Amino acid sequence: AAAALAVAPDALGRRLGGWPVALVTADLESRVMVVERDGRVARAIPTLPDPRSIELVGRTAVVAHTARGALTLIDTHTLRIRRVLRGLEEPRYTAGSPGGRHAFVTDSGLGALVVVDAMRGRVVARLALGGPARHVTVDPSGRILWAALGTKADRIAVVDVHNPERPRLLGRIRPFFLAHDVGFAPGGREVWVTSADRREVAVFDRRTGRAVMRLAGAAPPQHVTFAGGRAFVTSGDDGSLRIHAAASGRILAERTVPGGSYNVQEGVGLIVTPSLSRGTLCILDQTGRLLARSRVARSSHDACFVMAA
Repeated sequence: AAAALAVAPDALGRRLGGWPVALVTADLESRVMVVERDGRVARAIPTLPDPRSIELVGRTAVVAHTARGALTLIDTHTLRIRRVLRGLEEPRYTAGSPGGRHAFVTDSGLGALVVVDAMRGRVVARLALGGPARHVTVDPSGRILWAALGTKADRIAVVDVHNPERPRLLGRIRPFFLAHDVGFAPGGREVWVTSADRREVAVFDRRTGRAVMRLAGAAPPQHVTFAGGRAFVTSGDDGSLRIHAAASGRILAERTVPGGSYNVQEGVGLIVTPSLSRGTLCILDQTGRLLARSRVARSSHDACFVMAA
């Protein structure tokens, strides 16, 4: 399937029962934009103000409205809002369980992890993490979660989520730099951690919590995602996308992207990075080849690929 996606994501998407589109936050317009693979804006989904992060969890796109303390749950098949959840303080980022049932949402205001049943649309658990939780990642087995405690985090929380409705804090790791983004590599044995205070990326062993690789990076803060055995690391300040071999860390290529392209996500074999400062969206393949670039909003914080019916 991975090889087929690299060649023809649209064809495989149709076999999976849908059509791949990007959902992109339009932060200042209070909308989520629906963008075709060629960069054309197909439609807009009106939301609460301040849609910031967006993450695919099963067949639900979870949108965090940080300033409003709310989550919007969008059905990705119909591209309609299914539910709005309130009662959070400052929701930041989301990671989904492998089965697509649960959404793990960091709330920096509460300093907590909030677990949402994405299918039923309700909060089922909260866990204090001991800091302003932000970027978050779950291992491929769905048992362990790492969350950076701040935008310049001196600690990373490690949580047992094998029972999503009863998360358990295992401890906290102190990286040798201030951390920003975290991402489990495809095998689940290593976690890539980007720096918030230096041009560096580190790879940590999930079991020991120790760095096993230190890689040169671009200007902080950086963000990371994975596809096809590669790690894609963006620097919004440098306007760069670095492509590494996930296993060795070796740099395979470097691409130029618009300034402000901080967040980066993978979906249906494609890479998407929006620009916070320019409102552009870049869609690339797994080699880093630019497939589309278009301006979709005045400012765009995050984007993800989904399968629309």
